[in-house]
Amino acid sequence: MHVNVIIPVFNRLKHTRKVLEALRRQTLFGALTIVVVNDGSTDGTADYLHSQDDVVEIRGGGNLWWGGAIEEGLKHVLPSCQAEDYILFLNNDTWFDDQYIETLVQTSKDNGGAAVGSVIHEEGRDPPLVSIGAKVNINRLAVWDLLSELSETEKRSPNGQYRVDALSGRGTLYPAPLFRKYGGMRPSLLPHYMADYEIAMRFARAGVPLVVSSNAIVYSPPIYGNDTSRLSWRKQLFGRRSPHNVFQRLIFYSLVGSPVQRMTAPIRMVYFSCSRAFSTWRSLAKRKEGTI
Repeated sequence: MHVNVIIPVFNRLKHTRKVLEALRRQTLFGALTIVVVNDGSTDGTADYLHSQDDVVEIRGGGNLWWGGAIEEGLKHVLPSCQAEDYILFLNNDTWFDDQYIETLVQTSKDNGGAAVGSVIHEEGRDPPLVSIGAKVNINRLAVWDLLSELSETEKRSPNGQYRVDALSGRGTLYPAPLFRKYGGMRPSLLPHYMADYEIAMRFARAGVPLVVSSNAIVYSPPIYGNDTSRLSWRKQLFGRRSPHNVFQRLIFYSLVGSPVQRMTAPIRMVYFSCSRAFSTWRSLAKRKEGTI
């Protein structure tokens, strides 16, 4: 059994150092191949990775984004993967305890070859749990975190496992044969956001369980991912760095779900976008009336 770890990076060298240190402390370190896809970093990342004998570096030109970087990593590791091997997607701004990968592997085995995601604990938060995994309503074009459905008590003492509708790229383990059977990333369609959800949902449609283990914890800085609060409305709606990019969401919903759901995705996106915008406007109007 071998675990191939794929980590896309762009700058943030201090984070890359930290995640590699966490990987080297793993109980399964001897079974790991660590592949870092360096997509045009300019902060000394390339020199650092070149000096690390236990790391395979793949270099990009700065236009791979997350989906393209993962695909390059898959191209490198899949030819040598055996039936019992795994592939782990990680972000570099994460760290974890020494049994993290062992927990993921055992959870996958216990659930019949499941894809296994991690819970996210945010540094400095009480309770620290900030994400379990995605729930998706394809008909209503809605995505939310399962955490929002939990009571305050359960947030502090979660169950051991949860079933979700999609898995993120911040620490998800997949049995390697899934990529040969159902394909890899689709970077030309989903270069960045939603690419992780799409591939997990593709596997789920084929009958692969999507499980999150509460014992597989990735720790993150106070703001993980990209903060879009300072972006203009235009960049929030259309910028590639924004998780709210309407084109990426339309492509995502056009790829997942049943054939009918895929064909009607554009119409439903227009309807629900207008409906939600109207609801927001009406709520703001009522609040304004209440203050007069």
